[in-house]
Formats: sequence, C-alpha cells, structure tokens
Amino acid sequence: MVMYLGAEKAGIRLGHYRNVPFRVGELMFRDKDFEPVKGKTDELFSALFHRRFARPELAYSETTAFPADALSASNMAAKLAISTLADVRNTMFMSGLTPFPRAHWSVLAPAMRAQAALHGEFAGLRPAGPFRHYWGEASRYVGDDRPYSLFLAAGVPFSVCDTAPETGWAFLSDADAGVAWRAGAQAVSRRTRPETLPELFGLKREIRGELEAAGTPYVVEDQPAVLAWYPEARGALVWNLAEQAARLTVRMRGRDVAVTAGPLELVKVAGL
Repeated sequence: MVMYLGAEKAGIRLGHYRNVPFRVGELMFRDKDFEPVKGKTDELFSALFHRRFARPELAYSETTAFPADALSASNMAAKLAISTLADVRNTMFMSGLTPFPRAHWSVLAPAMRAQAALHGEFAGLRPAGPFRHYWGEASRYVGDDRPYSLFLAAGVPFSVCDTAPETGWAFLSDADAGVAWRAGAQAVSRRTRPETLPELFGLKREIRGELEAAGTPYVVEDQPAVLAWYPEARGALVWNLAEQAARLTVRMRGRDVAVTAGPLELVKVAGL
C-alpha cells in the first residue's frame, strides 16, 4: 500500500514498486469528502498519478469506506469510474471489520458489470489532451498533498505526464512550479488561477478557438464533467460529476455530439 498521492516524504521510493501489486492512492472514505466535485477530482488525480508507476494489471484500488456505512452505494459505484478512467484493473471494496450494508449490493453489482464492460473497451489506452496532469518529486517530497485537481472537471481532455510538461496547460503545485521556474521551463507561466469551476470554465472559453483549431474535443457546457479522450479509438469517456442527470455536448471540429449521462455516470462517446 502506497501513501496518498505518493508521499515519498513518508520514506518510500515509488520507482521500486513497478513490478509488484500496487494499491493506487485514494482518500475519500466518507460521503462528505467524496461528494464535492473536488473530492472526486482529487481521488481521480491521485489514481492517475499512481498509474505512472504501476502496471495496470498490478494496480489495485482499495475503495475504502470508513466506517462501513460512511459511503453511499451510489458513491461507491461512482468510484468504479475512477478505476476505468485510470485503467486500474483490480478494484477492491474495503470496510474494515464491519460488512457494508447488504442493500449496497443491489447498486454495486450492476454497476460492477457495466464498468467491467466499459473498461474492457478502453483498457490499455492512454488519454490525450492539452490539459496536463503532473505531480512531481517536489510535491511528493515537500508538498502539502493538495493537488490542483479541479481542472479535470472542466470538460477539456487531459494527458498524464511523467516529466514537467513544456506544452499545453499545466496546473502545478507551488512546490513543482518552484522547481520548474528554477529550471527555466519555457512552458511555465506565473499566472495564478484560483482553483474554482467558474475560473476553469472561463479558461475553457478563452482557449476554445485553440481547441477547435487543433481538432480537440471538449464539453461545451459549463457543467462539471471529466472528458477522457482516446484518439486511437476515435472515442472518449465522459464522467458526469453532478448528483443529477446532465445533458452535455461534446464538440469537435465544429460537429456536436449530444451526451446524456445519469448522476455520476460514466458514458462512452464514439466517432470522435
């Protein structure tokens, strides 16, 4: 088991665990932690980061509830979407010594079957996009374990980077940004953006022309949704982060694709 967000300051070295079973990091054990949009993006951010070091077949999601009834069945089912998006092949539900409420399984069983089928279509593929997901050594050694993760909910595709990115838009922690500035990375701007959905939706509007010109899909509406784009499959996965159903539009090269997603539902978009 590896610390949340790979906190190497706790005395581990992530690179030493590449060939052994590896529990990807997650933290949101209770509804009150997971229900905010940032609770969901923090957990997805952590899982995506850990997959840099773990082969998918050796990656495990613990998906803890503590105490056992602290996570609703719908939120536990929503965590399966994180396993699919991060290509974590093994998901475990853990509740300590107390079983989950029996009624949970009427929700979890069909959700597990649906996610297994969806995951099978995209397993082995890496998401692509101009928003850059990066969590560097500085964050793991001296950081405060508070990633700028909300960009994942902006409806703009993202890619996971092993090194500090020099293209696209990267949302760096203070620790990682300091290292990048000292190294003279040209991609780093000192512009500070508050980690709020209105701010990120505003950024999406600012760069919409660049997305269109590059043929990059994006969610048109200012509604919290994760868009994972897989160009080689000509498809995408859209995760509705709202607690209610949403009607969304994925736009690419001037063509709109309507998407209807239930509360916290992960849906496939084909033909991109």
